[in-house]
Amino acid sequence: MSAVATATASDGRTRDRVAQLLLERGAATAAELGAELGLSPAAIRKHLDAMLAEQLVEVRVARLAGPRGRGRPAKRFVLTAAARESFPHHYDGIATAALRWIVEQHGPEALSAFASAQVQALEERLKAVILAAGTDPMARAEALAEALTAEGYAASATAIASGGQLCQHHCPVAHVAAEFPQLCDAETEVISRLIGTHVQRLATIAHGDGVCTTHIPATQTTAITVRTDK
Repeated sequence: MSAVATATASDGRTRDRVAQLLLERGAATAAELGAELGLSPAAIRKHLDAMLAEQLVEVRVARLAGPRGRGRPAKRFVLTAAARESFPHHYDGIATAALRWIVEQHGPEALSAFASAQVQALEERLKAVILAAGTDPMARAEALAEALTAEGYAASATAIASGGQLCQHHCPVAHVAAEFPQLCDAETEVISRLIGTHVQRLATIAHGDGVCTTHIPATQTTAITVRTDK
């Protein structure tokens, strides 16, 4: 292999790693990406500039929590919708057509019932993992994040002052859910049942956010409900 071909292959692998990190994190600065990958911010920016030119990433100015300091706000990079399309999806155009047909023929209530039935299998697969995590809300959230990651959602859980947050950095049905939010609603209900407490969906990839974010309040969990309806 020539030196040029070797360099090109290396660049491609690095960009793939950058894209994977942005998928998992939602947003990151060049310095954060460089620290994770063991590369200098300048080297990372070279790849980000190429990805910007190809419309694979876009820039968002970081919001500062405290008083604004000197210097320019850090630029945070996020994947574009086109870049997300390069990752595996579990749907195609016929899914959207099928859901439209359900609504037209049987009404929105039938679509909600269909959405609930679709996530029930996921709920059953994850239930044993959550039960093994105990009753602590964050322990359940962390176990759920790990289980969802195995299902392809690239999920993470973090503790915050008001409880916790469950973040899903990939949505297998984002385009379909953009038209049919009942899919997001059904998934949120599953998260609530598995965690054992009320949760609130704050953001979704389907509606243009970088990450699906669910807030888990700091309250006592309840027993996981065992569904008997089919």
